[in-house]
Amino acid sequence: MNHLTTSNLLQVWERGLSVSSVHRALYLLSVGFPDYSWEDLTQLSIGRRDALLLTLREWLFGTQLASVATCPNCGEELEFTFSTGDVRVSENRILTTGSSLEMEGYIVHFRLPNSLDLDAVAHCSTPAAIEQQLLQRCIMSASYQKTDCEFIDLPETILDTLTARIAKEDPQADIEIALTCPACDHQWQSPFDILQFLWHELHAWAQRTLVDVHRLASAYGWREADILAMAPQRRQIYLGMVNR
Repeated sequence: MNHLTTSNLLQVWERGLSVSSVHRALYLLSVGFPDYSWEDLTQLSIGRRDALLLTLREWLFGTQLASVATCPNCGEELEFTFSTGDVRVSENRILTTGSSLEMEGYIVHFRLPNSLDLDAVAHCSTPAAIEQQLLQRCIMSASYQKTDCEFIDLPETILDTLTARIAKEDPQADIEIALTCPACDHQWQSPFDILQFLWHELHAWAQRTLVDVHRLASAYGWREADILAMAPQRRQIYLGMVNR
C-alpha cells in the first residue's frame, strides 16, 4: 500500500475528472494494483474489477460505508450503513475465463463483459441497446446443429438464457441492497455501484486535501509537494496551529 500516496491519488482524481467512468475505474486500479498491467485491467470482468475496487475502498477509507436512498413509494429519505463485506461476493464464484451454453441445438461460446465492452457501448441510448451490444461483443462463437451462425440468427430464448448465465457467473457486477422504508415499511432493492460510490468519496477527499494545501501554503509558504509528502497526522497538527 506504499504506492497509495496522497500525491498519486490526487493525480488519478485530476485525470479522472475529464474521462469516462470506465477509465476512472482503470486509473484507480492502476494506482491501487500496480502489479496489473493496463491490458490486464481492461480484460478483467466487471465483477472482478468491482471486487478490486471494493478492496481499494477498504484500503483508502475503511470497511464501513454510509449512504442515502429515497423510498420509491412515499419519497422518504433514509440514511443507512453497511460494510464492504455485505456487498462482496466470494472470490471463487467469479469466473475469469470463457464458458459455453448448449441449448436447443445451439452451442454458444462466450466470455464475461469487461471494461472495454462497457466503453464500447457507452454511446447506446437505451438499456436494451446496451444489453444487445454487450451480448454481441461477448459471444466468441455460435453454432446451430454444428453449423456456424451469426448473432442475428440466435433466438430470443438463447439470448435471454445467455444474459442470465452471464449475470450468474459474474455476480459481483450487479449488486443490490435490500432496504425497508421506516416511514411506510415499503421494501425494495437498491443498486450499489462501487465505482460511483468510491469516486464520490475520492472527489470529496481531493477537494478537502486541496483546501488544506492552500491553507498551509498560505500560512507557511510551503510547496505543494512538501505538504503532500507529510504524513496526514503531521499535516493535521499544522492545520490545527493555523486555526488558533
